[in-house]
Amino acid sequence: MKRTTCEYMMWNGLPVIRRGIAESMINNFGLSQKETAEKLGVTPAAICQYVSRKRGNLEITDKDILMEIKISAERIINNGNDNVIPETCRICKILRSKDTFSLVCNSCNGE
Repeated sequence: MKRTTCEYMMWNGLPVIRRGIAESMINNFGLSQKETAEKLGVTPAAICQYVSRKRGNLEITDKDILMEIKISAERIINNGNDNVIPETCRICKILRSKDTFSLVCNSCNGE
């Protein structure tokens, strides 16, 4: 069965987005893995898997997207975890608009 773009993004894109935000919180803003987990509403074990690339292992190299992920990380840090969902959706829309996953997802174009 062919998966919809949203299904693909849920299973593959969301971990990449979370990994990017988590790495930004740790590397750019100096949060610990535990603090990052609390901010994102996930377990410290999930953050460990993001950092070790066991989850969300697709690489984002687009500098504009990486900057937007950093902006999202800062917004979540500064404005609380109520921003996790809106910022995740914002990054997802950016990824989709730039066809970031079009090479690996046969349903990501045209939706």
